[in-house]
Amino acid sequence: MTPLQLSRLIADAAADKKARGIVRLDIRQKSSIADYFVICEGDTDRQVRAITDAIIEAGRAKGVRPLHTAGYEEGSWVVLDYASVIVHVFLPGERSYYDLESLWKTPSRARASATSRNGVKKAPTKGKPAGPRRRVRTA
Repeated sequence: MTPLQLSRLIADAAADKKARGIVRLDIRQKSSIADYFVICEGDTDRQVRAITDAIIEAGRAKGVRPLHTAGYEEGSWVVLDYASVIVHVFLPGERSYYDLESLWKTPSRARASATSRNGVKKAPTKGKPAGPRRRVRTA
């Protein structure tokens, strides 16, 4: 099974358990830790565990098992490591706090051009370009 096929299988299994906000991120160009992230959320810790169980069962039916599972007992953020695909099942608050989609997505060209070379955003200019500033001392 290819990483793409596995990520689709995982997303489908999560959808079957009514996971919300299912996102498959292709991170091959950004990292060597995996090819894809599958990120989704459940409304309660019980639903997070049910989504996780459905993903594990769907993989097991195809002969694939996660190398490692973390966070299952707490149920607020479960991570399943399938080597080429890493699955994150969150509670909504945890997902918005860690915001993995923003961390791993490709920046748009407009956003990249709005930043200078050192990553600091340039201040917008108003009318005329800013010249050197003089310090005025008052007595």
